[in-house]
Amino acid sequence: MSKAWLSLGANIGDPPAQLAEAVRRIAAHQDITVVSQSAVLTTKPWGKTDQPDFANMAIAIETRLQPLELLDIVLGIERDMGRVRDEVWGPRLIDIDIIAYDRLEVKSPRLTLPHPHAHERSFVLDPLRQIDESVATWITSR
Repeated sequence: MSKAWLSLGANIGDPPAQLAEAVRRIAAHQDITVVSQSAVLTTKPWGKTDQPDFANMAIAIETRLQPLELLDIVLGIERDMGRVRDEVWGPRLIDIDIIAYDRLEVKSPRLTLPHPHAHERSFVLDPLRQIDESVATWITSR
């Protein structure tokens, strides 16, 4: 089993409910076990600031899936929950990002690990620190 850390966020609709539903859907996958989750934190938007505040959280999972397979699963959950990618950094019903996967360093057209902007974003790092300080430190030290 591999370990991965995901960041989840939402800022339209009912963000706390959407985060809970996303975690439920992730945990329901036969090849994923959610092992810990942070509290839900309210944060200011990043990048595009003229939108509602976000609800953000992080989860740690164990999985048999390879990184790109995991990416396909979380993108499918976003899509099934109604995520539409109209605007970069814009409002969203749900956002699920893979922040790290077994501390691998990957750079491909579809996926970069660790997440290339995680070290700049307190809305990713603060929830991540709640569940795994060592991974947050690893990301910020790169």
